[in-house]
Amino acid sequence: MKLASSQASPFKIASSEPNVNGHLMKRIRLLLKSVTAGQRIAVVCIGTDRSTGDALGPLVGTALTRHPNKPFDVYGTLESPVHAMNLEETMAAIKATPDPPFIIGIDACLGQVASVGSIQVGEGPVRPGAGVNKQLPPVGDMHITGIVNVGGFMEYFVLQNTRLHLVMQLSEIISFSLFHAILSESTSSLSALDG
Repeated sequence: MKLASSQASPFKIASSEPNVNGHLMKRIRLLLKSVTAGQRIAVVCIGTDRSTGDALGPLVGTALTRHPNKPFDVYGTLESPVHAMNLEETMAAIKATPDPPFIIGIDACLGQVASVGSIQVGEGPVRPGAGVNKQLPPVGDMHITGIVNVGGFMEYFVLQNTRLHLVMQLSEIISFSLFHAILSESTSSLSALDG
């Protein structure tokens, strides 16, 4: 879980925005242009099911694993979460593969009141643990975060008291948009190779 930055750059959209999935898919596809031909994608969904607010990543990971023949690998589910205790080990295993994958980091974050319920997509890594003052390794060539609650005060308590409905809603939007963006981008890459 990270603290939403007030500094520039990630694309941010409210989950209640009309056509939120279409907007997210478009932005994700744009960032996926950095994936080289034949490069595998690893989706690292960070968080734990022991905290409602921090369960966003494992919920997204679980939803993504339900798709057969997916063109990416998923790390972090409700059954096998990637969290502070195993994040370094997981990242080392991913990076030790012969052909390093393009990594997409997924995490929950805390932000300002007006941003709660928004989803951010950006270049570069997510910084897990930043919202609760933990020093963990950055994750990803790109990242997607869901702002699940307000940050700045008693973060652990806030995460424990986050509405499950909001976390589920954000996880459904993120998993749907990410899956279809990757599928669409991988299909268009294959078409380009054939043409």
